[in-house]
Amino acid sequence: MPQEASSPPTVKATLGLTGATVNAMALIAPGAFLWITYQLQAAATAPDGSSVAADIWAGIVFALILAFLTAVSYAELARIYPEAGFGSCYYFAEKAFIDRENQRHHRWARLAKIVTGWAAHLFYWVYPGVMVAFMATLVGYVYNQLTGGTLSITSMVIFSALFSALTGYIAFRGVTGSTFTALMINVIQLATLVFFSALAIYYRLGNPEHATQWGFSGGLDVIWPHSLQGVLIQSTLAILILVGFESCTALAAETKDPKRNIPRAVILSLVIQGLFAYLLEYFAAGFMVSEKLVATDSTGATVTGMAAAGASSAPIGDMAILVGNSLLGGIGFGLMISIAVTVGLAILGTTLSCMNTAVRVSYAMAQDQEMPELLNAMHGRFATPHRAIWVLVVVSALIAAIGVQSVVGLTGIALASNFGTFVLYGLTCFWAMIAFPGRAEFSVVKHVVVPALGLLANIAMLVSILYLYIIGNADAQHEAYICFALAGGWAVLSIIYVAVSSMRSGRALIAAPRRAV
Repeated sequence: MPQEASSPPTVKATLGLTGATVNAMALIAPGAFLWITYQLQAAATAPDGSSVAADIWAGIVFALILAFLTAVSYAELARIYPEAGFGSCYYFAEKAFIDRENQRHHRWARLAKIVTGWAAHLFYWVYPGVMVAFMATLVGYVYNQLTGGTLSITSMVIFSALFSALTGYIAFRGVTGSTFTALMINVIQLATLVFFSALAIYYRLGNPEHATQWGFSGGLDVIWPHSLQGVLIQSTLAILILVGFESCTALAAETKDPKRNIPRAVILSLVIQGLFAYLLEYFAAGFMVSEKLVATDSTGATVTGMAAAGASSAPIGDMAILVGNSLLGGIGFGLMISIAVTVGLAILGTTLSCMNTAVRVSYAMAQDQEMPELLNAMHGRFATPHRAIWVLVVVSALIAAIGVQSVVGLTGIALASNFGTFVLYGLTCFWAMIAFPGRAEFSVVKHVVVPALGLLANIAMLVSILYLYIIGNADAQHEAYICFALAGGWAVLSIIYVAVSSMRSGRALIAAPRRAV
């Protein structure tokens, strides 16, 4: 394009606090995740094969604590580096070392930003594919409810490619349109969420179907931790529903007064959707599970309660049918379809938000010659990294093709994204500990204690994935294999690319220390 060769388009700052916050909230998307992840969480097992579904709520709480600890580090780094632009965490990693007065720190800057960039891409470039697979699963469930038939794997793969392309096109058109879309989606899904949660709680209290075998003995049993192992396993899945609060840091170039608005958006998005929405909706869902929830497992056997939630491709849809039929005069099917539509919108929003973040980090790295030049292209009219977007569209469709095969494939690609998340979040906490010592605003609590706790929590999650899934049953090991294949494959590609580009450019990965004059 002539525009790209001569004068790159200028990125305009159009987002305020609301715009930055709703873009992050779109990625968290509580209206989507209760529906799309409850099956994975209900089906989760300990290494000995026993169910850990009883620890869903407690696992979310642990993941939420981890997220808040990490969010503080992101907010603090965004406050001192408002000029980060598209770079986000990648930029933070480099500046944490370059800005140190002691020049011995400077030599680690390139290594820090490359490792951070690798983790960011494992998270941000796998996550959209996970969401595309969830969307295909949602469509498959609705198709089954409408026709009684089952969508073929081929049909779901084709749908995944089309949905990925649609989301990519919206991202290509620019972040302002994306922000309006995200705002509308957030309003719709939060209203639907409160409505369903109220119905679910009333269903348990009123017991219109005279259930006798509840999944939990009461409200306290829903929130009570039942085993440390169960909480850790559930947390490795629960982080998927909480990530996104940091995504607005990649929109600094498009945000007015980023020094003020970006840190606030990071915390606000997590408080609104993570703290209030998730703790309410997951409590309500667990509270209403009983033997009236029925499904067929992979062996063809009929199962009930939490076992049914783990066997159904959309247990929340099944719950919506139950409460609609028993509390709303038999409109269960209509209620399920209505909620499914809002879930579909929320999945679109979270996929779009992550694509926006992913391609901006890629663009920043390509500008630094740490990624292929192909990704270093800004569209002349829409001022979006359009080539990176279309590459990500293809990658997302390929990853989704793995996820639609089975619940094992879906869990495997989700774990790969979560693995990248924990590495990225842990590194960001560490960079916060590096960046602030020696600065006037240094605080022991905010810049040592909180980041250190965040780092330890993220390491604990990585160890949980590495250990608990490897020693688990056959399905858990297969899920771990998919996770490590994606993470390891990306690591190998990254190492090869960095090695080749470093040799060509003559840049050292770790700079030689400067001699004192």
